[in-house]
Amino acid sequence: MDTQTVLEIAREAVVVLVKIAAPLMIVALAVGLIVSLFQALTQIQELTLAFVPKILVMFLSLLLFLPFMLSTLTVFTESLFDRIIGIG
Repeated sequence: MDTQTVLEIAREAVVVLVKIAAPLMIVALAVGLIVSLFQALTQIQELTLAFVPKILVMFLSLLLFLPFMLSTLTVFTESLFDRIIGIG
């Protein structure tokens, strides 16, 4: 295995990582922004108000995006296994 192959696999791994993490991070950012805006408008500074909605929405979005995340990871793993078989 040469350096070019290792760098290509590492690049693909980073792209897969971003594909898997991006939907959840975007949802967390949106919910955090909405909750912060609500707290600023109503001047309610309750700590549980910041965490509970974000946790609930993160669990729901995880259930929603899990098939996409799993298929992305499966495709990457299968391509990685194909490369391993091709080397040996």
